[in-house]
Amino acid sequence: MNATQDSPWHLTAALAADDKLATNTIVIDVGDVLAITEFFVITSGNNRRQVRAIVEEVEFQIGANGGPKPLRIEGLDTSEWVLMDFGDFVVHVFTTELREYYELERLWDDQPRISWQSEPTKAERS
Repeated sequence: MNATQDSPWHLTAALAADDKLATNTIVIDVGDVLAITEFFVITSGNNRRQVRAIVEEVEFQIGANGGPKPLRIEGLDTSEWVLMDFGDFVVHVFTTELREYYELERLWDDQPRISWQSEPTKAERS
């Protein structure tokens, strides 16, 4: 069984990002159009330090709950766009400026978005 059937690790990633006050976090189901992964989690931090904190929290919370380790993490050297590949899901953590520039989620506008929060995010409450 894969991680998406055992546990909603992509949702854990979104919640972990929220714990570090990430903004505009979305989860997109790309499994029907991509053979390499099932979900994209896309989120933003206001600066490179926050991006790094979000990445560390996602990795920590998934691991602490028995989830998979990332197969690879790319972009930590600049911390402007960090890609965390967990196999069944990929987490993209951008600085706000780079996310606005690339508009990655626009490429997947026709794919379903997955609800991941039951209450306002920490960033919205702040």
